[in-house]
Amino acid sequence: MIEEEMKNAAEEEVLENAAEEEQTEEAAAEEQQQAEEETQSPLEKAQAEIEELKDKFLRSVAEFDNYRKRTLKEKAELILNGGEKTVQAILPVIDDMERAIDNGAKTDDPQVLREGMELIYHKIMKALEGLGVKKMETDNADFDTDMHEAVAMVPGMGDDKKGKVIDCLQAGYTLNDKVIRHAKVAVGQ
Repeated sequence: MIEEEMKNAAEEEVLENAAEEEQTEEAAAEEQQQAEEETQSPLEKAQAEIEELKDKFLRSVAEFDNYRKRTLKEKAELILNGGEKTVQAILPVIDDMERAIDNGAKTDDPQVLREGMELIYHKIMKALEGLGVKKMETDNADFDTDMHEAVAMVPGMGDDKKGKVIDCLQAGYTLNDKVIRHAKVAVGQ
């Protein structure tokens, strides 16, 4: 037990001596560097500073160039594969259409075909809503040039229909509250 304590004390002393020697060497290196700096002429100091600044500048330019290349690559990849989510949402609808076409030849009942088309329509509308696409509501809405495109003016509808949408000829759609297709409407005059 005493031997272990003596051994531990000796090891601690050796470690302390090594740490002191390291600090002494570091201090000597700093003093030497300061002495070299003092012996340098102002011209040599300026040239050293210029070289240091030139190195920093070149590194910054290279870093910016790498950043620019990386962002261009990411942008190109987004453009190339940007529609992937949309295509994945529509593929099940295409599968349903193919099945409907195959089964349409097997039946002569138009009601069955109509129900099948309505199911497919609702499925595609649900898929589009999941992507942020919404159909504009135009029934008895006020005419808004930001949302609607007037293709006809209907006179003699009365004062309560003036400036209101009378009929929707083509539905309009928004994508995340941005108009992607204006609704073509007839407006009361």
